[in-house]
Amino acid sequence: MLKDAPPAAELAEELVQVRGLVKEYATSGGRVHVVDDVSFTIRRGETLGLVGESGSGKSTVARLLLRLIEPTAGEIQYDGVDLLAASPEEMRAMRRRMQVVFQDPYAALNPKMRVREILAEPFAIHGEKSSGERLREMLREVGMDESALDRYPHEFSGGQRQRINIARALALRPEFVVLDEPVSALDVSVAAQVVNLLRDLQRVHGLTYLFISHSMPLVRYLCDRVMVMRRGRLVEMGDAVAVCDAPSEEYTRALIAATPELPVAG
Repeated sequence: MLKDAPPAAELAEELVQVRGLVKEYATSGGRVHVVDDVSFTIRRGETLGLVGESGSGKSTVARLLLRLIEPTAGEIQYDGVDLLAASPEEMRAMRRRMQVVFQDPYAALNPKMRVREILAEPFAIHGEKSSGERLREMLREVGMDESALDRYPHEFSGGQRQRINIARALALRPEFVVLDEPVSALDVSVAAQVVNLLRDLQRVHGLTYLFISHSMPLVRYLCDRVMVMRRGRLVEMGDAVAVCDAPSEEYTRALIAATPELPVAG
């Protein structure tokens, strides 16, 4: 009897490789490890979840991965390139391929800029011109009307602002996007809509996601695999459905019990 084919993500090559990642800070009481010997890989086309309570170190991992902050120790490779050895010019080129959507849809948008300027900004940073049609296409992709181009961020709801953030992140057609708790600041029903949008965009553009969250039900719905983080260390890792349905760690079970179901449609 033939076995079912494994998911495409399981057959894909590894896009991201992280080994022995450490981030520590000096305090009056000594050295504090915010991230402590974290290793993982992310395959092309998959969504890897990273969950943990506030202060677990998960957002620090994201910032280290994107080199927004520098690690104390460890290795980060992106498509075979050693990111920690990359020059500023090389990192500039890599940032076309790697983008991020942050948690707060309000703080992430410049209130003095119209949406047209916000969406055109990534092109300007990389010395490219953006056509009006391209900007309109970016809005359509995230389910917004082109009339939004000439409005300011304060004129939109939280969910709409996050859609604008997503559109901006995808402006230069990256292949890898870090989603740092992108729906935690939104109402539950709005969050469900944004999550489904993210899944649709992944299918259309073949995106690879690192999805950071404190919600195990949300990770179960969206992710292929999941890593559970506590006090700077990974304590559990595996298939997202398997970990959520039969966690081996008491900490993971507590996370599951603490988060309500998200009303998303498959």
